[in-house]
Amino acid sequence: MKKTLLLPLLAAALALAACGKPNADSQKLVVAATAVPHAEILAVVKPLLQKEGLELDVRVFNDYVQPNDQLVQKQVDVNYFQTEPYLDAYNRDRKTDLVKVIGVHIEPFGAYSRRFKSLDELPVGADVVIPNDPSNNSRALILLHKAGVITLKDPSNALATQRDIIANPKQLKFRELDSAMLPRVLDQVDLALINTNYALDAGLNPTQDALAIESKDSPYVNFLVARPDNKDDARVQKLAKALTGPEVKAFIAEKYKGAVLPAF
Repeated sequence: MKKTLLLPLLAAALALAACGKPNADSQKLVVAATAVPHAEILAVVKPLLQKEGLELDVRVFNDYVQPNDQLVQKQVDVNYFQTEPYLDAYNRDRKTDLVKVIGVHIEPFGAYSRRFKSLDELPVGADVVIPNDPSNNSRALILLHKAGVITLKDPSNALATQRDIIANPKQLKFRELDSAMLPRVLDQVDLALINTNYALDAGLNPTQDALAIESKDSPYVNFLVARPDNKDDARVQKLAKALTGPEVKAFIAEKYKGAVLPAF
C-alpha cells in the first residue's frame, strides 16, 4: 500500500521539478528582460512567434545582475537587457562565457536634473550620482567628458573610471549607486546619469528632459544574449529574427520617438 502511494507522489514531484527549468525540446522560450523597453518590445513579437508555434515566456527583472545569473544557471534560455561592454564586464568578473546573438536597439544614455536646466548651471561641488556597474559607470563619465564637464585621460576607453578623470573644474562629487536607484534619488541630487530604460520607466522623456544625451551613433547596442550551448537553437534564432523585423522597427519609432532607436 505504501509503495502504491509513493510512486504517484514521486512521479508528481519529478514533474514539478522538470517545470523549474526550460525544456530544450519544447516549443517554448524563456526570456529574462528588464521592463522598459525590453519587455515592451518582446510583447510585440510574442504574438508573431505564437503564430509560428513558439511560446515566449518573458520574465521581467528590475536589476542588471539576475538576468545574466539566471541565464548562466539555465533558469532562462536567453536574456535581453544589456550592452556589449556590460556583457564583457560580467563575463570577465564572473568567469562566464555568455554570447551575443543579435543587436536590437540603442538607448541613448542621459544626464538629468530637477534643480538645473543646463550643465553650465551646475555649482562647484555639485552632487552627481552615476551607475555603479563598470560599463554604465564609464558610459556616464564619457558622456560628461563629451559634454565638456570633465576631462578623461582616454574617452575612448569603454571601461574608464573616476581614476581616469584628469580635469574636474567644477569639483563634482561623484557617488555610485545601483542603476535602478538613480531615478529614485533624482530629487535629492544635483545631477543623475540614468540609463534610458530606467528613465522611461520613471516617466522621464530622454529627448526632452536630458541635459546631455548620447548621440545616435552610440556604440551601446542592446543585445539578445544566450549561452554558447544554445545560441544556435532554432527557437533562439526565431526570436532574433522577430526582434529585428519591420514590426519592431515600426513599434520603436512610434512608441519611443527617438528615446530608443533601432540598431538594425
